[in-house]
Amino acid sequence: MSDERYADALMTTSDSAPLGRRERNKQQKLARITEAAGELFSRHGVDDVTTQQIADAADIGAGTLFLYARSKAELLLLVQNTHYAEAIERGLAASATAPSPLEAIMALVEPVVECNRRQIDNGRTYLRELVFGDPEEPHHRRGLELIQQVDDAYVEILRRDSRLTADDAVLLARTISATMFISLASPVHLHSTDEEVCADIRAQVKVLLRD
Repeated sequence: MSDERYADALMTTSDSAPLGRRERNKQQKLARITEAAGELFSRHGVDDVTTQQIADAADIGAGTLFLYARSKAELLLLVQNTHYAEAIERGLAASATAPSPLEAIMALVEPVVECNRRQIDNGRTYLRELVFGDPEEPHHRRGLELIQQVDDAYVEILRRDSRLTADDAVLLARTISATMFISLASPVHLHSTDEEVCADIRAQVKVLLRD
């Protein structure tokens, strides 16, 4: 989802009712923070950006910034979750018309790989935060929800295979998810292209599917 579309989405509630002025102001600030942090992280990498720089770019005070995210790590989760949601949306659309389970799974994998590796250090930090961060923190929880959304999509794809039981499909989906996660986090692929990473994941998934 682009920053503009994200901002638009924040302006309404889930049932599309207009927000009150106070809530609209809060959501506008959140959209500015997301855009500012995303641009700075993309340009410089998360390690070389300060929260004060993000607050300045979003035209808010540092104290206000911490009302929306308590740390730079949480700001990265906020930004990456937005991009991941868009990547998953594209992957789900592509997987629906894929000719085989392998191709359907890779249709989901490829946009996620591209999203994670737009800025490789940021992507690796994001994965680390999902593993070791506070699962009760809202942006962390949202990241875990996105992972679960992909896992659920894998299960639906795998259930098309008559060789698999429902329990097998769930276990295999988790294994495929772990395969992608490890491939993205591994130093082996630090200097690989997106295509090379996807090819490696495809080869592993093909073995798992016995395709």
